[in-house]
Amino acid sequence: MTSALQKTELFSSLQKNELDFVISHSGTISLVKKEVLFSAGEKAARFYILTSGEIRVFKKNDDGSEQEMARFTSGDTIGDFDFARGAEYDAFAEAAVDSQLIVFPALNLTMDTLSAKEPRTACSIMRNAIVMMTGRIKSTNRLILDNMSWVQDLHRKVYEDAGTGLWKQTLITDEIIGALKDPSALIMLKPDRFKILVDSRGHSAGDEAMIRIALILKNICRQIGAGWPLRFKSNETGIIFSSCDASAAEKIANQLAEEINAMEPVAAHEDNPAFDFSATISWCIWPLDGDEWESLFQGNYANLLDTWKATGNTIVHYSNRNDKT
Repeated sequence: MTSALQKTELFSSLQKNELDFVISHSGTISLVKKEVLFSAGEKAARFYILTSGEIRVFKKNDDGSEQEMARFTSGDTIGDFDFARGAEYDAFAEAAVDSQLIVFPALNLTMDTLSAKEPRTACSIMRNAIVMMTGRIKSTNRLILDNMSWVQDLHRKVYEDAGTGLWKQTLITDEIIGALKDPSALIMLKPDRFKILVDSRGHSAGDEAMIRIALILKNICRQIGAGWPLRFKSNETGIIFSSCDASAAEKIANQLAEEINAMEPVAAHEDNPAFDFSATISWCIWPLDGDEWESLFQGNYANLLDTWKATGNTIVHYSNRNDKT
């Protein structure tokens, strides 16, 4: 038992008297095949060292089937990371064959009991737990870096709008806001008469138009070498630029309007005349037009809708400092 405990990350740097305390407050358990070691949702109040046999860890699917996650063999430590975090197990563990394990703390003890009895040793264990968790997190980060293309692909799937390839609005709060540098531009666009297009030509025509608008947004970002092209709601899109002043934002808004107007019209069909594209655009600068981002965002969006309803085919500058232009 002494050798097995001393090799664990939690106890490897303990002094002899501390290790003796750990040994004296550890225990052993025996499991027969199929006997449960721990269950999902159970607090990880202890961890285990497998001295003989085999333990399998698995999750239960909604249909009642089991998905095996890992198998542990003699010499393996089980549940030490969950124990160190004071977490709940997210899986089940059972003996694949008859098995013997060392358990710490022993089944009749808790860490609270041990902390009250020997606080210095408990502190040493917790310090080792922090070191162990830090090391494993670093290892995980290295693994992520080694698989960055996979991570980037996952990132795209989480935040990318499937219909247009633009970023979803959730990306703003999750990542963009923290990256913005004063000044930053928010340019929002809503296509005019879009309901007429969809009602007369069908949803497929609307989807195709959104793809074409998205391509314009992406191309502008590529030309500038910066920016996040986004889809905010159903047909409201736009771009956020960090380190972009009012003069540059106004030029981009004008370019955007020109390129929307230059989109190839939808040809006349039966009783439906040709459909020409135009858009309403509202832009603002953070923090020049408003100190608080969310308030500025909502104000610019409301200004976009108000202008779209009133006139359409217009570019407006929004400010919540009572100086709309």
